[in-house]
Amino acid sequence: MGKRMEAIANKVWRQMVRDHSGNWGMDIHKWDWVPGVGVIALLEYAEKAKEPEVLAFLAEWVGRNKGKAAPEPVINAVAPYAIFPALYRETGDVWFKDEAERVANWLVEQAPRTREEAFEHTVTENVAFAEQVWADTIFMAVLFLARTASMLGNAAYAAEAQRQALLHLQLLEDPGTGVLFHGWNCAAGDHMSAARWTRANAWIAVGVPMIVQEIADLVPVEAELRERYGRMMAGLAGFQQEDGLWSTVMDVPDFYREVSGSAGIACGFWLGMDLGLLPDEARYEESAGRAVRAILPYIGDNGVVGGVSGGTPVMESVEAYNEIPVYPTLYGQGLTLMLLAEAIRRGVATSYE
Repeated sequence: MGKRMEAIANKVWRQMVRDHSGNWGMDIHKWDWVPGVGVIALLEYAEKAKEPEVLAFLAEWVGRNKGKAAPEPVINAVAPYAIFPALYRETGDVWFKDEAERVANWLVEQAPRTREEAFEHTVTENVAFAEQVWADTIFMAVLFLARTASMLGNAAYAAEAQRQALLHLQLLEDPGTGVLFHGWNCAAGDHMSAARWTRANAWIAVGVPMIVQEIADLVPVEAELRERYGRMMAGLAGFQQEDGLWSTVMDVPDFYREVSGSAGIACGFWLGMDLGLLPDEARYEESAGRAVRAILPYIGDNGVVGGVSGGTPVMESVEAYNEIPVYPTLYGQGLTLMLLAEAIRRGVATSYE
C-alpha cells in the first residue's frame, strides 16, 4: 500500500529535522510557531504512519530546546506545547503534564483577550496587534488547550477551547461565501484588508476537527460550531481551482497557488468527514484527492516542499498577499506531511500515485 507515498513522506520529515540553523523558515531548533507547526505535524505523522523514530525525535527535540521557551508565552509560542500531552502519554514523564497544565492555565487566566473575549493574537517579535483576532490562533494555541483538556479530563478547558473556536468562526466569517477572512480588528470593527487568505482558512479547516476530537468526550459539541464549520468548508470547496490547488487569496484565481494552505484545507476535508462535521462526503473526498495529486509534484526528490508563501501577518491590502515571497518552511513541510500521513492512514495513498 502506497510505498511511493510512504517514501515521499519519509523524505519530507527527514528534511524537516536536518540542520537548517539560521534559516528562519526551516530551523526547527527554536521555540515559536514555525517549529511548533513542524513538531505538531511530526507527531501526527508518527502516530498515523506508526513511526516510533519520529516520536523519539520529538522527545529529544523538547529536551534540546525547552530552555528557549519564555516563562510567559505568547500565542505563537504556545504551538510547540501541543505535543506535550502525547509525550506525557508516551513517556510517563510528569514534567510534560505539569508544563502543559501551567501553560494552559496562563492561556485561560492571563492571555490577552479582545473585547469579544477572543484570544488576542500575540507574537514573539517585538510588535503588537492590539484587539486583533487572527485565524492562526486556533492552530497555534487553541489546539494545545483542547489536547491539555483531554489529558487532564478538564471540562472547563474543553469548554474554553470550543468557545474560542466558535468565536473565531463568528468573527472571521464572510457571510457571503462562508469562508474566513484572515483577521478581525475589534477596535475598528472590520476585517482590515478583508483578504480571504487561503492559509488562514487552512489553520481552522484542519484545526477545528482536531480540537473537536479532543473535547467531544468532555463537553457537547455545539450545533453552531458544526454549522459554521460546515459553511466554511463548503465555501472552500467552491474556491478550489481546476488544477486542485487554492490561490494564496482564494477568490483571486490569478494570484499564485499556495501549497501549505491547500494541504491544510484538504487534510481538513478528511478530518472533518471522520468527525461527522461534513455531511457530503463524496464531494470532499473528491476535493481532497484532487489536492493530493496537485501537491505531489511540488515535493522535490530531497523532500523539500515548494510553493509555500512566507510568514504573513494581516496585510494592508489584498494585493499585498500576492507579493509575499515563496520559500520552503517547516509549516509548509508540516501541513503537507499531515496530508500525506492522512492519505497513508486511510489506505488511499496508492490511488494518488
